[in-house]
Amino acid sequence: MRDLKNKLTSSKNTKNTQSRRGKSFGYQVLGFGAGGGGVVAQFTQATGGTISTSGDYKIHTFTGSGTFSVAAAGNLPDFPGDPSAGPNHVSYVVIAGGGGGTGGGIGGGAGAGGYRESKSPDDSYTASPLNATSGPTFNLTIADGGYPITVGCGGLGGIPSPPVSVTPGSNSVFQSITSAGGGGGNGNAGGSGAGGGHQGPGGAGNTPPVSPPQGNAGGTNSGGPINTFQGASGGGGGAGGGGTPASSQGYGSNAGPGGAGTTTNISASPVVYSGGGGGGAWNSPGDAGGSGGSGGGGKGAGFSGPIAVAGTDGLGGGGGGAGKPAGPLAIQTGKNGGSGVVIIRYKYQ
Repeated sequence: MRDLKNKLTSSKNTKNTQSRRGKSFGYQVLGFGAGGGGVVAQFTQATGGTISTSGDYKIHTFTGSGTFSVAAAGNLPDFPGDPSAGPNHVSYVVIAGGGGGTGGGIGGGAGAGGYRESKSPDDSYTASPLNATSGPTFNLTIADGGYPITVGCGGLGGIPSPPVSVTPGSNSVFQSITSAGGGGGNGNAGGSGAGGGHQGPGGAGNTPPVSPPQGNAGGTNSGGPINTFQGASGGGGGAGGGGTPASSQGYGSNAGPGGAGTTTNISASPVVYSGGGGGGAWNSPGDAGGSGGSGGGGKGAGFSGPIAVAGTDGLGGGGGGAGKPAGPLAIQTGKNGGSGVVIIRYKYQ
């Protein structure tokens, strides 16, 4: 027994014994033993945006463009159940800016900014129905270094005189993930499409196409009196549903509501994002503007009552379409879309 102890404590034999133990029992993997050459346990360390925590997870929220700076990426586990290493993948939500609503009294509600999300395999928060669970956008990995973040701004609403075209929302980008800006104006395509103006079709959503889809189409309106401005417009599409067409055309028609957004708990509490803007209505005292979709969609304006409402910044909501209240020249201006957001979440302890 004394001889065995001497062998274990001699410098030469200790080196050999540690080498054998490392290969047999994973001591090198776990990082035990001086000079053993094992992997040191490491969790991701990063800066950028507004940082909060939820349990063992850190959350970076970017409401404006910036840089997600990774000082040290986590180690990948070397075998199932390995407690020595943190993951080097992240969960994310990337939301583009919502489109601008149409002016001039025949205003289609704007489409919401495109919505993209994927929850990493080790995470446990409740994701939206649009959560990617496979393919190239799932289990997104990071390495040491800086990742530029682009947060899309909302599109501009149209003014009535002289007529000025509305603009779509701007794209948001993180690594390989790009969410498309919401469609602006009457019937334009985008992350979610804009509602159709008087006698017009709604714009396509999920443009360009991705899987899962990043948004839905705007509400389509067709028919109605020819060469008149009677009637109402469709609501813009949202991440959780399409925009609704107007109730009818001609006098006494109500504009369509914007499509609903979608809910995620990535920030540790439920938040609804990417709602479509409500359509605008024209000409008759009974014509009502469409409600904005849940998730920051702006309300559209009708013949009487409040003016249109902008999409909510930080939620990617579409802007409300303009109406025409009482008075021969009281044509309203369409409202701006809301800016987007990028949220990154990872295990840090």
